[in-house]
Amino acid sequence: MTTAQWSLVIHGGAGAIARSQTPPDTDRGLRAALNAALEAGSAILASGGNAIDAVEAAVRVLEDDPHFNAGRGSAFTFEGVNELDAAIMDGSDLRAGSIAGVTATRNPVTLARAVMEESAHVLLGREGADAFSAEHGLEQADPDWFATPERRRQLDELLANGGKFDVDMKYGTVGAVALDSDGHIAAATSTGGVTGKRWGRIGDSPLIGAGTYADDRGAAVSCTGAGEFFIRESVAFQINARVRFLGESLQQAADTVMAEVKALGGTGGVIVAAPSGDWAWSFTTSSMYRGCASADGSRRVALYDDEG
Repeated sequence: MTTAQWSLVIHGGAGAIARSQTPPDTDRGLRAALNAALEAGSAILASGGNAIDAVEAAVRVLEDDPHFNAGRGSAFTFEGVNELDAAIMDGSDLRAGSIAGVTATRNPVTLARAVMEESAHVLLGREGADAFSAEHGLEQADPDWFATPERRRQLDELLANGGKFDVDMKYGTVGAVALDSDGHIAAATSTGGVTGKRWGRIGDSPLIGAGTYADDRGAAVSCTGAGEFFIRESVAFQINARVRFLGESLQQAADTVMAEVKALGGTGGVIVAAPSGDWAWSFTTSSMYRGCASADGSRRVALYDDEG
């Protein structure tokens, strides 16, 4: 008789945010939200549910929490609009769905899953993705739902300083990777992008192989960070490939690829899970909001680099 095994790892973004820069109430709010996301995903996995349901559930919790740059609380574009990106991938059969530049779907990760399950496509963008969402009855939200005073303040500050692109390196992208008791893995990622993005900019999060990837033969990966560099390095696929083809451990693969991103000039982090039950995270910033839970009852939430 074998014991059912499952694990869940989540992130809420990585960036140059030190402990000293985080007010106590914000610290508590971040930890509470990460724990809530772990609870949502763990409840599914503990009852024998599948990994794809678990990562969607965990990410939905983080999308609804304004502490993160995804869904409610997303960053503003240069023009003062919230444009949302998300992706989801099932490692059991390599099905994937993603959306970019949507403006009205309350939970972008659920729209990405609908693209995966209800369309013949992988990636839909902007007006087309918004139309697909409405046609398939997904919950819509007004612009006021996504907009928060803090994100507006960040845009105003950026514009006042000349409109430089994400100068504070604050990435609030959210994501989850999971292993279910059937041995399958999945990954999901959701983001509002970076403050002050222009011209329909799309980062790595919705790009399969760059910011999101899952393959039962290798690893499930969700990324957060400087998207342009993650795209150039195909970070999520590279980590999976190093595990699958080179036999590297998750930690070795993640650390190696993140070092390559850093060498290019980018920063950020990744979370990784494998069918073996192993999991890892790796980041090159002073913080990455993160958490993990598993079938043995363990649970952990951490924010800063000095928390291990």
